[in-house]
Amino acid sequence: MPIQPVLLWSDLLLWLLLAGALGLGFLSARAAHLRQAWRRLGRGAVAMGAATLLSAFLLVGLLDSLHYRLRLPPAPGQTQAMYGVEVLSLLDGLLSGLRERNEKTYSAPLATRLYAKESRDTPAGVVREYPRLKHGGAHLGEDEAGRDRDVLQRGFAGLVLAFLIWLALAGGLVAHLAWRQGCSHREAWRAIWQGETALAWRGVLPALGGLLLVALPIFFLAGDYHVFGTDKVGQDVLYQVLKSIRTALVIGLVTTLVMLPLAVMLGIVAGYFRGWVDDLIQYVYTVLNSIPGVLLIAAAVLMMQMLIDTHPQWFATAAERADLRLLALCAILGMTSWTGLARLLRGETLKLRELEYIQAARAFGIAPPRIIARHILPNLMHIVVIALVMDFSSLVLTEAVLSYVGIGVDPTMTSFGTMINNARMELGREPVVWWSLAAAFIFMFALVLAANLFADAVRDAFDPRYE
Repeated sequence: MPIQPVLLWSDLLLWLLLAGALGLGFLSARAAHLRQAWRRLGRGAVAMGAATLLSAFLLVGLLDSLHYRLRLPPAPGQTQAMYGVEVLSLLDGLLSGLRERNEKTYSAPLATRLYAKESRDTPAGVVREYPRLKHGGAHLGEDEAGRDRDVLQRGFAGLVLAFLIWLALAGGLVAHLAWRQGCSHREAWRAIWQGETALAWRGVLPALGGLLLVALPIFFLAGDYHVFGTDKVGQDVLYQVLKSIRTALVIGLVTTLVMLPLAVMLGIVAGYFRGWVDDLIQYVYTVLNSIPGVLLIAAAVLMMQMLIDTHPQWFATAAERADLRLLALCAILGMTSWTGLARLLRGETLKLRELEYIQAARAFGIAPPRIIARHILPNLMHIVVIALVMDFSSLVLTEAVLSYVGIGVDPTMTSFGTMINNARMELGREPVVWWSLAAAFIFMFALVLAANLFADAVRDAFDPRYE
């Protein structure tokens, strides 16, 4: 079907950040001390396991960052192509089965009937029963008793296929290492599991195996069941948590793009020039830190929302409107979260400017911008890298808290925070609807835990004090 590509600002920023990260990695490989740090990071089993999990989340987020609009069927006599107002992503296309298979209301994970009873007229009178789902378990027909057997068969088939794929990948890796090193397959296996390879494959392989053991059974079941149930309007919860990954990545990465220039520039300038410049910058971030963060963010978000509501002509689709609010939230979080990194860089710059080679450069009359670019900034890059990686998980959690209190992303945009906010009322009903909250918690926990483990490994690899 013909499509019209749609480029949202968050898509552009996310892909630019990915390109920038690859470029930074390539340039840092040319510096000896940074190259050694990357090698230490690659030899860490925990770091590579966390990186494997983060790569899976990143892949989902990137698939959800390629947007398009479908072409509408032409009307009689129509010559100009018309496209729908709904903006879809490549992930939506791949998950079209989950997106389109909506039920009437709540249904439990892997259920074949709704979660609440409804009245139905029968020849014997009005009866109350749990209605059958339109899609969940519909392939079973009248054989609902065979659901458990069907679920076990599908889950077992997914586990077997996951094991076979992992075995093939591991065997291919062993064969490749044996060919490169000129040794036997047994020696290659021993080198992998004893951590004697340049890259810690003993961390990658278990993480990859765990991903396959979880993803493939879900894939086999999701075709005919709602694996994590459905929400109040009958939408598949698995589809919602996968869509929430992109929102979390945008919050964590784009906010970094806003925060980084402010923190690096103001922190280094304050530490290098000192005097009234240092006093002014300290005054600015002291004032910002004195204002409660949630109140400052809430005021800025509400003002931005008022601006968006009063100018609907700016947006051709609802997706563009929600995207602008998401970027506004990233900008607001970035403007309020740069102070910690700036203070840290200021303190390190105060120490670096007193070193002999920088004093010699100043004595020879080298301009301050060149000294900062050639001598101070490269010696602070390890702090910048550590701080940015460690701030990612805190930003993801911040979005969840802000969306929970109603000042986060647009309500039409799926995120972990909006899922938790919607689940707040579900926990107070009878019977309790627990699966939306559980699914959001599990996925957000996995993302934040992987980010924290990777951040610890980055700190150990790049901080000279940990050598």
